[in-house]
Amino acid sequence: MKTLTLTALLALGTATGALAQEMTLRFQSSDPAGNPNFLLQKEWAASVSEKTDGAITVELLPVESIVAHNETQDAIAAGILDGHVTDTSYFAGKDPAFGLIANPVGAWSDPQEMFDYMEEGGGRELMNELLNPYGLQFLGATTPGLEALVAKVPLDGVDDLQGLKMRAPEGLVQQVFAAAGAAPVNLPGSEVFTSLDKGVIDAADYTVFSTNQAQGMHDVAKHPVYPGFHSMPLVEISMNKEKFDSLPEEQQTALVESVAEFAQMQVSELRAADEAAVEKAREAGDITIHDWPEDERARFRQIAQGEWQTVADKSENAQKVYDSLTTYLTDAGLMQSE
Repeated sequence: MKTLTLTALLALGTATGALAQEMTLRFQSSDPAGNPNFLLQKEWAASVSEKTDGAITVELLPVESIVAHNETQDAIAAGILDGHVTDTSYFAGKDPAFGLIANPVGAWSDPQEMFDYMEEGGGRELMNELLNPYGLQFLGATTPGLEALVAKVPLDGVDDLQGLKMRAPEGLVQQVFAAAGAAPVNLPGSEVFTSLDKGVIDAADYTVFSTNQAQGMHDVAKHPVYPGFHSMPLVEISMNKEKFDSLPEEQQTALVESVAEFAQMQVSELRAADEAAVEKAREAGDITIHDWPEDERARFRQIAQGEWQTVADKSENAQKVYDSLTTYLTDAGLMQSE
């Protein structure tokens, strides 16, 4: 692998400082080349040039091209990269607040809820409050959408999670499912299909419906839960704050608008892929799709809220995220009160 370490590149960042006025911005994605998300992100990069009449060109690089996926924040501050397109949770080690705002498990039932929180509920301002001290400016949020569950047994609500052996990634996702009564198991994504097939697990938190379908998960787990109700990552597009501040206002506005437009496009395209996969699966007639009613989604959110608080207790910024998030959800009628 040709990935260079961040330390080795610090001198390079300094040496290239003289190029600060150049309008080619180098962004690194947390997705690999060829991944559907990366291909859509390349369309965003192309749109920036169009919206700025060629004044700004974004060169988008796949994950690990310059630095590791969890080093991009430092690389941007050092001038090695100009920006990134990445899951904010990768920086939870610096501050738990990044992990909580990145994926408050159970909070969102639709991407538009998260987008509304970002633009109308104080999320954008909060992201900049978190990122600015690290030398980054938040341009906007996107997401691949709500992840589905694959399951070998019917899951129609929280009660059906009791004792369920399920694959869930470490961290808040696993923590919330355990609190809901499930028995989470640590497994890499490469072992999900085999583990379902052999009965090691009965369900898995993996990815979106269309990808699950394409990878044959529903051949061995015929009770998928869709639409998803639990995990929806916040993917931030941010850039070097000093460079952003040096741009004319119209170019700053164009960058922010380009991300908002891209987010809607990405959600629309991936939702269409999911809907096509769902229709194909229903026509085949060999799986049963389970859609949780709103009262069960609310029950899950209520359980998740207690786990959010454990994260909030870990830092002042995490508490700010918790307060902001729960206030918005309550005011919007998206979280059940005790």
